Amino acid sequence: MQHQSTKRPTVGLFVTCLVDLFRPSIGFAAVKLIEDAGCAVDVPMAQTCCGQPAYNSGDREDTREIAKATIAAFEEFDYVVAPSGSCTGMLKKHYPALFAGDPAWESRAAEFSKKVHELVSFLTDEMKVEGVTAKLAATATYHDSCSGLRELGIHDQPRKLLASVEGLKIAEMQEADVCCGFGGTFCVKYSDISNAIVTKKTANIETAGADLLLAGDLGCLMNMAGKLKRDGSAIEVRHVAEVLAGMTDQPPIGGKL
Repeated sequence: MQHQSTKRPTVGLFVTCLVDLFRPSIGFAAVKLIEDAGCAVDVPMAQTCCGQPAYNSGDREDTREIAKATIAAFEEFDYVVAPSGSCTGMLKKHYPALFAGDPAWESRAAEFSKKVHELVSFLTDEMKVEGVTAKLAATATYHDSCSGLRELGIHDQPRKLLASVEGLKIAEMQEADVCCGFGGTFCVKYSDISNAIVTKKTANIETAGADLLLAGDLGCLMNMAGKLKRDGSAIEVRHVAEVLAGMTDQPPIGGKL
């Protein structure tokens, strides 16, 4: 009698700098969602930054060193998953280009990139998760972060899973796919332009009539939460993973007014 293998797929969770330093609850929510999907999760201690700040600043040499360390730390896993479209885009789309023509690293970077997935798209597209068991009585609006949408094609996946959250209603905002003005180092280099962009974004958020703002990138969420708080808005801000995992006992991003 033959026995089918019961080995669970292994996932290395790329936590991201912002989640590690500012919002660890997103990491815990990601672990819960991935485990609920039937995977074994590990968080390699050797991981650091994805290298995007250096990359965006034109420092390719240091970016390649960071990328080498990241690839080495995650090569053993079946999948590499990050709760961020921005970091996922860096790992999946830009790492291979960094090592084009490098005989020692080109193939390693290419194989690594095939394993990399953003959290919610991993759940829906790879693990075929149809819904979650979370409950939340709220009306939410969803911001489509630039990297997730444009580099990875993430749009329907979070909305599909959010539709399964008992008690949650979705109110789409106008121009949900327009940048929030964060853009990593962009908001530091061009703060006036960044503020003008986020001002338009938060106006659309308010007009949507939701009491909760969701997205898949903490950088975007922190930027929008900061603007909403400065304007005295009562809208709460959370990462989509926290809602899908039913882990909304933490204060919202930016804290309560």
